[in-house]
Amino acid sequence: MTLTHPAYEQLRQVTPSAAVLLADNPSGMTLQGTNTWLLRAPRSADYIVVDPGPKDRKHTEAIVRETGGNIALTLITHHHHDHTGGIGRLVKATGTPVRAVDPEFLHGSEVVLTDGEVIEAAGLRITVLATPGHTQDSVSFLLDGPDDGDAALLTGDTVLGFGTTVLESRDGALADYLESLKRLAEAAPARVLLPAHGPDHVDALPVINFYIKHREERLNQVRAALAELGPNAKALQIVAKVYADVDKRLWPAAHSSVNAQLAYLRAEK
Repeated sequence: MTLTHPAYEQLRQVTPSAAVLLADNPSGMTLQGTNTWLLRAPRSADYIVVDPGPKDRKHTEAIVRETGGNIALTLITHHHHDHTGGIGRLVKATGTPVRAVDPEFLHGSEVVLTDGEVIEAAGLRITVLATPGHTQDSVSFLLDGPDDGDAALLTGDTVLGFGTTVLESRDGALADYLESLKRLAEAAPARVLLPAHGPDHVDALPVINFYIKHREERLNQVRAALAELGPNAKALQIVAKVYADVDKRLWPAAHSSVNAQLAYLRAEK
């Protein structure tokens, strides 16, 4: 039987060069859990791991089992614990080098990931694409391999398999994020979407276009709320109005995104 998402701790092949292990850490923020991507060309003995996932012994053991411990490189999309918590245990078990934008997570390397960098390992070619907005250190990866169907786009938390992404509560976050979505849209044609949460999609571009449209709609909703509540309305007031249909347990995350939206709109004036 062919596995479908979600399939916890079971290797699910998505493209000829990309398979996924779903960590059993579901929540309102992680959706069904964190996707750890295992990448390799079909004839390669080594793997690239993208996001080792949370600090969870069972998940790390599944990564080691499915790779045989033969990990040429581990890549990190961003610093959040549900992506990086498993690094220490995976390094101890396999000795894998780890690279990220944030130097805190480097192991076996002193070189941080940089925008436009090309990495060749496990028979694959991976191009690093800086995509800040969710976090300042967020990156996505353009994956190319030797076979048809290998072209993919790993988006971390910048674009999810469904739903929307929480933005950092900082000035410039939304401007950064909109530029990130634009870059992803330009790279997306003919690529499979491999997100860090939620299901994969055979065509990345429609999902990214939906994200762009959704951000425009949210901005218009915040503009309308400001027109009604006044230009000095607080973020929480806007959350209560714009996100009234959203579970209140998710309002703290919405509050972060609204802060980013307010900073963006006020910078326009």
